[in-house]
Amino acid sequence: MKILVVGGGPSGLYFSYLIKRSHPGIEVKVVEQNPSNATFGFGVVFSDKALEFLHSDDEQTYNYLMPHMRYWPDLKIVHKDEHMAIDGNGFAAIGRLQLLNLLQSLCLQTGVLFDFNTEFKDIKNDYNYDYIVAADGANSSIRKNYKEEFRSSETILKNPFIWFGTTKLFDCLSLTFRLNNDGVFCAHHYPYNSHMSTFIVETDPKTYEKAGFSAKDERSIKAYCEEVFAIDLDGHELLTNKSVWRWFPQVWNERWSHENIVLIGDALHTAHFSIGSGTRLAMEDAICLFEAINEHLSDKTAALNQFEVKRRPKLEKLIDASIASALWYEKMDELVRSLEPYEFAKSYMIRTGRVSDEKLKSIAPNFMKRYSYYHAS
Repeated sequence: MKILVVGGGPSGLYFSYLIKRSHPGIEVKVVEQNPSNATFGFGVVFSDKALEFLHSDDEQTYNYLMPHMRYWPDLKIVHKDEHMAIDGNGFAAIGRLQLLNLLQSLCLQTGVLFDFNTEFKDIKNDYNYDYIVAADGANSSIRKNYKEEFRSSETILKNPFIWFGTTKLFDCLSLTFRLNNDGVFCAHHYPYNSHMSTFIVETDPKTYEKAGFSAKDERSIKAYCEEVFAIDLDGHELLTNKSVWRWFPQVWNERWSHENIVLIGDALHTAHFSIGSGTRLAMEDAICLFEAINEHLSDKTAALNQFEVKRRPKLEKLIDASIASALWYEKMDELVRSLEPYEFAKSYMIRTGRVSDEKLKSIAPNFMKRYSYYHAS
């Protein structure tokens, strides 16, 4: 059997490793348009629940990755300078490049082949592969070339966001909300190693327009954001890496495979970064596809059918939560201005519709005690 994996992100690398680890005789090749040591962005984050799947399904890889991750037990929301810790919301983070390098190393150890600096152009020349796994991200060229076959849809969300890094080492995943004369801003920030943090700035369309961001270059945008979050950065600067304003693409496909082509990761679906599950979902896709092929080595149709039937229900629930979370941020100007800190924090925690008051009391009892105190006063 021969498998071609297009895209060297977490989903493509992890799937390649899993299939090659279990079946050394299968030829697995990864084609990646970037160099082996290149990536965009800074750190990636996993929730406690996101890591539970890895510990349960692949303890060997879990034990390999965990020593490289930075862990903290709480989430923090900052609103009107009130710092509110929300217990029961543990997270772990790792530098995106470090994660990719660790997964590349596993792949190389098992004999996966790589073509870096190679742009994948013509899928028709590669039909001698038993499977072509499209793991080439939200802008997947394979998905776009077969848009009708996959019944693809893409919705661009309203709020612009921009990725920075900083040497300011925050103590946990924090969401900091600030207002200035132009409007509202949210920083999603968290540490991902011993000396660096990710710092994502999100705003709304009105603020973006009023601040004149479309006419500003990277340096000017960086300086503006440093001013907005000066008290939070505490003298540290923001660091750039192709830091431009982006709009999140909500990608979905009604069909997950076509002939010998199958989509996984962001090529198949996207989940808004506000739920901290994008990398988790990509790696879960990899596990599910591997298991399906592993159980049906001689039956491609059965394998691809199992992948979709088994994975779709769980995935749809998380994607729905992701969309609800993104829509909450699209109302953040109104919420920031109208809600007091603890009401605001509770609104955030129940934003997806999956957490009731009773469930929140069981998840975050300390926060809810403080919420009840401030609500009664």
